[in-house]
Amino acid sequence: MSRPIARVLTLLELLQSGGIRTVAELADRLGVDERTVRRYVDHLLDLDVPVESVRGRYGGYRLASGYRMPPLMLSDDEALAVLLGLVAGERAGLLTAAGAASGTAAAKIRRVLPERLGRRIDAVLGSLAFTAAPRAAAAPETAVLLAIADAVRHHRPVSVRYTAADGRSGERVLRPYGLVAHAGRWYVTGQDPAIGEDRTFRLDRIAGARILPGSFEPPAGVDPVERVLTGLATAPYRHEVTLRIRATAELIRTRLPASVALVEEEEEEEETAEAASGTAESSEGSERWSRVELRVERLDWLPGVLASLDRPFVIERPDELRGLVAALAARLARSARAEPNERN
Repeated sequence: MSRPIARVLTLLELLQSGGIRTVAELADRLGVDERTVRRYVDHLLDLDVPVESVRGRYGGYRLASGYRMPPLMLSDDEALAVLLGLVAGERAGLLTAAGAASGTAAAKIRRVLPERLGRRIDAVLGSLAFTAAPRAAAAPETAVLLAIADAVRHHRPVSVRYTAADGRSGERVLRPYGLVAHAGRWYVTGQDPAIGEDRTFRLDRIAGARILPGSFEPPAGVDPVERVLTGLATAPYRHEVTLRIRATAELIRTRLPASVALVEEEEEEEETAEAASGTAESSEGSERWSRVELRVERLDWLPGVLASLDRPFVIERPDELRGLVAALAARLARSARAEPNERN
């Protein structure tokens, strides 16, 4: 696309955004002089685009009321960004119940692209690979997502029909603080006024959402992402695990993210922890101990995580985890002593 044509299309896009645009403003946005702006306007008029000239102190150009742009006009960068966004959203599991919408939208965009650009984008999409497939999960209904997003934006309470993990369902009222997309699922977090506590709901378990009259003021500095991740990390599970690890919270987070564990660095070392862990390496002596709490359905994956951290640690509970760690250590020791040709 040549530079003058691209600027004419950009001019059309600016006018399409509404209101009166002064010649000086348009010249600044397009990077041209005012005379060139007027020439670009003439080009649009030649294409039967109804650009109106408004005289006076606050005059300029605007589009005639009711005019609609052609179906689609995208630059190379914009077309690639849109299609990559659709593909990435689908791969990340961030779809609504109308999951086919991303495919049909991509197909529509692809059909109206110039052949040259279409071939180049096909080459990108055809050679693109993702490191992990999305987790299979039920997607939220489009109407639910849009209603809750509107309630969040305008600070309105919302009534939802929610089905909990145990199968119980009913009407809930929520004052939503924000929507969060995490690990292929959508969540909404906010206050339940009936109990005066914060709650987090999965959108795919909401069968319907209805905005209620009135409004509310969210707490100052509320962070929906932090609330959702903390809620996931403290949800009730079969095992409650408490650890103390001689490492920074940042390092621990590389193996136990915020959605899995609560990590808090301790202010001072305790002699009991030092004794329980044995003699630490000199490079670890300056590191604080961190307290780690998590709830899990299974313990068998934790010994490998603790080993991968390669830092002294103390298991406060449960005792069952101690046995699993000892068993892993024994297996590693046997493997280390095995001869190259030994298979048993």
